[in-house]
Amino acid sequence: MKSVLITGAAGFLGSHLCDRFLHEGHYVIGMDNFITGDQKNLIHLKNNPNFEFVEHDVTEFINLEGDLDYILHFASPASPIDYLKIPIQTLKVGSLGTHNLLGLAKTKNARILIASTSEVYGDPLVHPQTEEYYGNVNTIGPRGVYDEAKRFQESITMAYHRFHGIETRIVRIFNTYGPRMRLNDGRVIPAFMGQALRGEDLTVFGDGVQTRSFCYVDDQVEGIYRLLLSDYAEPVNIGNPHEITIKDFAEEIIKLTGTTQKIIYKDLPVNDPMQRQPDITLAKKLLDWEPKVGRAEGMKITFDYFKSLTEEELYKRDHKDFSDYINK
Repeated sequence: MKSVLITGAAGFLGSHLCDRFLHEGHYVIGMDNFITGDQKNLIHLKNNPNFEFVEHDVTEFINLEGDLDYILHFASPASPIDYLKIPIQTLKVGSLGTHNLLGLAKTKNARILIASTSEVYGDPLVHPQTEEYYGNVNTIGPRGVYDEAKRFQESITMAYHRFHGIETRIVRIFNTYGPRMRLNDGRVIPAFMGQALRGEDLTVFGDGVQTRSFCYVDDQVEGIYRLLLSDYAEPVNIGNPHEITIKDFAEEIIKLTGTTQKIIYKDLPVNDPMQRQPDITLAKKLLDWEPKVGRAEGMKITFDYFKSLTEEELYKRDHKDFSDYINK
């Protein structure tokens, strides 16, 4: 049995990672300060003897007793709604938080995997995006707080790997979806499904020709798990390469939900990328990994999850009051 620390454990992806490592027979320590995470994502693990939860902000010094084999650093706001409201915290968790966890990995002689993102590519001038592409990022734009936090995270991780010999892994995560996504997190899948369930028109930003590719959470977790157990230290794209325009996707959601709303168009947000599609050649070769769950199957499961939400959750506009964090 390995001992695994997962930061951001109460988040969408972090909670699924907790489930996977417990399923594999490991002892899991979940860590979160609930700035964007939700306790309900972990409630099913409350009585699991192999799960321990520590409420802590990873930007503060981390002290854990006992041995630690693996660290997965997934603590970070991940939606534009969040990181535009708490930009300083977003920068701190990618910099100070990563520094603290790399230090912990060094002390414990643990292998660490950090969650990077396709946003390191910015609004890409290369399509699809390979790991060798350096990106096209506006460092001082509103989205820069997230993009640059993740780019710094990659840099300091490689510095610890090269200078201290720490075993490091870097996953560049492309759009991922599935149960436990937050309905009002501002991303396109929960936005469309929430609007459909509330009987609202579906909002497309720009003219809808921008593209995205969506990876179901089980596939993403499988890729992350395989990468952690590999011996490859540099970044690896994990995502689904099947691309679709946002306009076509909105029409798919209308068909899936059986609703009759129309699509309305609004201005495109600043620095919103026009294309997002991973080149997963490296993941196929290195990890023998590629996504298995098709969009139709995954979206149905996800929509069924959203349909199970209470009316209060369905109509809740703001995820959380960030006022306690704003001045920190």
